[in-house]
Order: sequence, then structure tokens, then C-alpha cells
Amino acid sequence: MKPTDVAEFINSLNASIFTQQVGTALSAVAAGVVEHNKQGEVTLKFKMKRIGESNQVAITHTLDYIEPTKRGKRREDTTLDTPMYVTANGLELFQTDPTAQLFNRDQAPVLPR
Repeated sequence: MKPTDVAEFINSLNASIFTQQVGTALSAVAAGVVEHNKQGEVTLKFKMKRIGESNQVAITHTLDYIEPTKRGKRREDTTLDTPMYVTANGLELFQTDPTAQLFNRDQAPVLPR
């Protein structure tokens, strides 16, 4: 099995919304660290469990961050699930290419005249 493409994996979680949430958290925490000269934290956590008897796993992904403020800190966390397939190419959102042609030219259901 090939290693999972991490950038593609994270971009697949929650239909790319997770990527945007991580970007927003990183920016907010970094801005708070610079503005208030205090330490901040961003944590990503992944839990996996098998879905039935299939080659799919449910990935529970959590984004937890602590943004320093003038008089303390602001904390937020979000947790959602995304089902993914375990394939020879690593973890993938789709088991096969969803945009691939269903039939090749020889198997086309409509023959040219």
C-alpha cells in the first residue's frame, strides 16, 4: 500500500471545509500570539473505525485550538466524521475515479450508424 497523500486526505475531509477551518484557526492563533505575546495551540486529532465488513473507515476528525487574547484565551473545537476507502493508494474519498467513463468504446450501449 502506498502512503496516503496527506494534502489530498485533509482536503477531502468534510468536503474541503475542514481545510478552511484549519487555515482560519492557524491564522487566528498566530495573530493572537503576535498581538498578545502569549502562546497559542492548534491540535488536529484523527480517530478511525471500520464501517461494517467493508474496506471503508469512518474518520472522526477534530480541530481544537486555543487563541490567546488580551486577558486570557479563546478556545474552540469542532468534530465531524468523513467515510473513506482504504485502497492500494492509501486512504481515498472514492474507491474508484467517480468521473471515469462507465463504458469503454467497445462496450458503449449505443452503436454509431
